[in-house]
Parts: sequence; structure tokens; C-alpha cells
Amino acid sequence: MNGTAGREKTLASDAGNAGGGAAEGRIHRKPSWLRKKRNLGADVMLTRSRLKGSGLHTVCEAARCPNLGECFARGVATFMVLGERCTRNCRFCAVDHGEPRPVNDAEGDLIADYAEARGLSYLVITSVTRDDLLDGGASHFARTVLRIRSRLPSLTLELLVPDFQGSVEALRRVAELPIAVLGHNLETTRSLYGVARKGADYDRSLKLLERAKRIGARELRTKSGIMIGLGESARELDRLFGDLAGAGVDILTVGQYLRPSRDHLPVRRYYRPEEFEGIAGRARSVGIGVVVAGPYVRSSYRAAEAYAEARERKIFDKG
Repeated sequence: MNGTAGREKTLASDAGNAGGGAAEGRIHRKPSWLRKKRNLGADVMLTRSRLKGSGLHTVCEAARCPNLGECFARGVATFMVLGERCTRNCRFCAVDHGEPRPVNDAEGDLIADYAEARGLSYLVITSVTRDDLLDGGASHFARTVLRIRSRLPSLTLELLVPDFQGSVEALRRVAELPIAVLGHNLETTRSLYGVARKGADYDRSLKLLERAKRIGARELRTKSGIMIGLGESARELDRLFGDLAGAGVDILTVGQYLRPSRDHLPVRRYYRPEEFEGIAGRARSVGIGVVVAGPYVRSSYRAAEAYAEARERKIFDKG
């Protein structure tokens, strides 16, 4: 038995061990390592109040991030521009979907106000997917970034963008901005796209990451994120890691999929904390320089630290 086949057998045999078994539509009880205490301390509530008063949206709240308490306690949030409604309806995502509202052109100033008042040095900005806009919202990303940069020139910026339906011009608009990191999440393995990411395309997303690396400045780092527990196999994960490495991705985040509601895809498997260490090692072994993996890891979790590590590593050859 080769190594990959051995890993696949282990995944299959352990599938139900932590409550991640097979019944469709059933919400399995979370194992002990996923019972994270909810932090509603004064610092968290203060950040939540300030954000609510600012008129801004965060993916932390929209996506029900399990790290909200930890990040809000430090005054850190990942801002979500282009509104709070997504034009797609991925079956793993808690973000609201439906007919979007008009774009708020003042979001750049509002984010700059918050970052300046909190003394932030690193900021992550993402968005809902806006297939209703001609450029997918790329011009709004540009407007937002340039406004923030004009007021806070030393702030380090990371963008997590949608796929812009494969538009090279839209991608160029954001990849050429004065940012440190450009991220786009692959989310899951190729075979699960039809179930989990209708409206998205695995190869299109992969191509975006490859193009971003070549279009952006030499110092630009690219980033992607995935969740596990949707039914992927070890072999499929290894192929995904190889694809990301081939696209020159510098940073990868890997976290446990947690089902937001009964309307979303069921959890097929809860991975143990020590398994994430092995998964991270496999991703690094094919050439992904920085891998942040763990049950509660999400795309922008400890983003500044991941970027600091990636900045010290060899830059992808753009030749």
C-alpha cells in the first residue's frame, strides 16, 4: 500500500470517530476540541458597538466566524465591502444572499476612520460576490484601497477577492493596487465544486491565483484558503495542494468546516487537531511556503503573522 492510499484508508476508517459520520441532513455533535468558549467580554462588545456605529460590515459577523471574540477583543476585524448580500449561494457559507443593495462609495473613508482610530497597522478587506456588477466590484476595491492608502500610507493591506467571473481586466485592477497580499479562496477540492460552490469554477479560481502572481508587483504575496470536512479524500487534498503550489501561492489557510445551519451542507468529518499538523506538512512538502492550519483557522486568521513569515521567503519566479 502506498502512502497516499494509506492516508485515504485512514480518513475513511476514522470518518465517524469524532461525530463526523454519514447521515445526510444531520448536525453532528461537535467534538471537545471544537467547543470554543464564546467571548462576550467588554472589549468584544465595545468593538462590536463601534463597528455597528460605523456603518461597515464585517465577514466576522456575516459568516459567523468562531474567532470573532478573539479578534474583536484585540480591535481587529475583516471588513466586507460591496454590501452584505452575495449574488451566489454557496452551500457552506453563512453570508446572506439575494438581491444586493447599492454600493457605498464611502467605504474607503469609513474603513480608514476605523483603522486610524484603532491604530491598526494591518488590515484585511474582503467582499461578497457581486456578479451583478460589470467588473464584479473590482473598481470599488480599487477606489477603497486608494482612499485608505491616501490617508494611511504605512498601513499594510490584504485583499480577499471573488473570482470576478474570470475577468482578467478586473483582476488586473486589484492585483496592481498598492497591497501586500492578494487572496482568493479555493475553498474545497475539485470534485466538491458542483455541490458546494455552484456558480464557481475550480480552474477559474486557480487561474486567478496564478495570474495575480504574475500581474502584481514582485513583492506581492498570494494567498488561498480551504475548509476540510465536506467529504474530500486525502488524494484530492494532495492534488489541490499541488495545484496551489503550481500557481505560486505563498500562503494557505486550512480550517474545519462547521455547518452554519440545517440548510447548509452537513459535516462529513471532524478532523482532530493533530491531523491538521500532518495536513499542513503535506502542503508545505509540495512547495507552499506558509501554511496556517487548525480546526478554527479561517482565511484572515492571524493574517499579519502569516504575511510576515511569507515576506521572508523566496519570491515566486515571475519569468
